[in-house]
Amino acid sequence: MIHVNRHCLDNGLRIVHQEDTSTQMVALNVLYNVGARDEHPDHTGFAHLFEHLMFGGSVHVPDYDTPVQNAGGENNAWTNNDITNYYITLPYRNIETGFWLESDRMLSLDFNPQSLEVQRQVVIEEFKQRNLNRPYGDVSHLMRQLAYTTHPYRWPTIGKDISHIANATLEEVKDFFFRFYAPNNAILAVTGHISFDDTVALAEKWFGSIPARDIPKRALPKEPRQTAPRRLTVERNVPVDALYMAFHMADRLSHEYYVCDLLTDLLSNGRSSRLLRSLVQEQHLFSSIDAYISGSLDDGLLEVCGKLSKGVTPERGEAAVWAELDKLKHCPVAPEELEKVKNRFEAEQIFNHLNYLNVAVNLALFELLGDAERINDEVAHYHSISARQLQETAERLLVPENCSILYYKNKEEQ
Repeated sequence: MIHVNRHCLDNGLRIVHQEDTSTQMVALNVLYNVGARDEHPDHTGFAHLFEHLMFGGSVHVPDYDTPVQNAGGENNAWTNNDITNYYITLPYRNIETGFWLESDRMLSLDFNPQSLEVQRQVVIEEFKQRNLNRPYGDVSHLMRQLAYTTHPYRWPTIGKDISHIANATLEEVKDFFFRFYAPNNAILAVTGHISFDDTVALAEKWFGSIPARDIPKRALPKEPRQTAPRRLTVERNVPVDALYMAFHMADRLSHEYYVCDLLTDLLSNGRSSRLLRSLVQEQHLFSSIDAYISGSLDDGLLEVCGKLSKGVTPERGEAAVWAELDKLKHCPVAPEELEKVKNRFEAEQIFNHLNYLNVAVNLALFELLGDAERINDEVAHYHSISARQLQETAERLLVPENCSILYYKNKEEQ
């Protein structure tokens, strides 16, 4: 059981804390409630751009990384369609360095043409390497455009088009920052070898004077229910054909989220999972296959993707996947198989919570979802799922009319 302490500054910054005296380290995790879904359709990729800009110098600190390294710390960040997350780990004796650095870049970045141009080129190069020049790199763009017609999940975090970042102006970047990167749009999670009193005192000292900002109310369009299968075939210079399938599912706060997560664990978590055992090890139709959920805060996707074995067509691979999905609909999961998957998840959660940084990241996310204490309920959610619930959810969701299918073919063989 993780005990959560909380405090809120007058400017709206929410603080969640858990003390862990088994380590001499402290983690500061700053979650900003902004992601790619908050971007304008003609100005995408901004949230990801800020993941880089936030390391390019703040109003009083020209270089973020050097003070971190001098203090014996490590830092990193990641962005997705829902949130932007920054973390730093430091020895307790140097933890004030972390509060200083994170508060200064929350106050304001050092907005200048040179910094923007440097980070712009970094992001453009990343776009080219990951999405344009790498085999299967454009799958995320293709699948999101296929599965979503209305919701801003229809573009990936890196952006819809490389031109959106290439043409971004300094004024547009500044406007995006001051709309979203604010204490009243952020959660600070602090874990490790630091008391709650010290955490509050340092937060008040370094973050307390940052003014709250006018955060726009989020009003995203709801994705209409899909009522017919969607298909797309592309040809690229890739080693082998691949199959991608995406099914719409519920949002992060729904019980269905946990049911879908458990369904994907049954399908592909571990060498004895259904898709790997049947389609890779026994039938040799795929060289690799995976199933997972997108983890989106709004209505997300349950996805199945696999690289086909040489000589196997996407049509044959798809038919084999449907056969495995039909088993979930028509045959209740055996008690021992279900218990095995649940126990695996519980073991992963226990291991995950041994790490103070993982706890910080999760506390911030669950606080965003409404209550940091939800971190203690995850295992119970999964253990409450019955075989009948799995079967009913598979019957309802894993159907052709709820599916978007991409055939990604080897161009050289056509």
